[in-house]
Order: sequence, then C-alpha cells, then structure tokens
Amino acid sequence: MKAQDIRKLTKVQIEKKIADLKEELFNLKFQAALGNLQKPARMGEVKRDIARLKTILTEGSYALEEAPKKKTRAKKTADASNAAE
Repeated sequence: MKAQDIRKLTKVQIEKKIADLKEELFNLKFQAALGNLQKPARMGEVKRDIARLKTILTEGSYALEEAPKKKTRAKKTADASNAAE
C-alpha cells in the first residue's frame, strides 16, 4: 500500500486497516510455525504496511497540534548580553 493512498483514508479507516493487517500477520506467524507458509516475504510486507499506516496516523496527529516554538541559543545569548549591560 502506498503512502499517498493511505493519506486519502480517514483515521477510522486507517485504524481498521491496521487491525486487519495485525490479524493477517498473526495468521502468517501461525502458518510459519506450522511450516505451511507459502510466501514468507508476505510477513515483511505486512509488517511494513502496519508501520507505514501507524506513521501516517501519527504524522496526522502532529499536524493537528501546534508545536510550541523553541527559543534559539543565539537569542538567549543576545538577551543575556543585553541584560548584563
């Protein structure tokens, strides 16, 4: 699944997709334990898709929040030198 496709989904749809992929990953792990796994590479694909979904979900939550502005070190030293005078 591509990132641009994921970004078009709503938060609820992304969370549902994560739950579905986690269930698929569980089933793949179970098949691997029994030795019936047909495509071992699918486990890696599912893990990457889950990570990609979680990343985009997190980046969406950061976009909603405004990060507080940090003062730069140069400004602090300039303020300190002005206060010393």
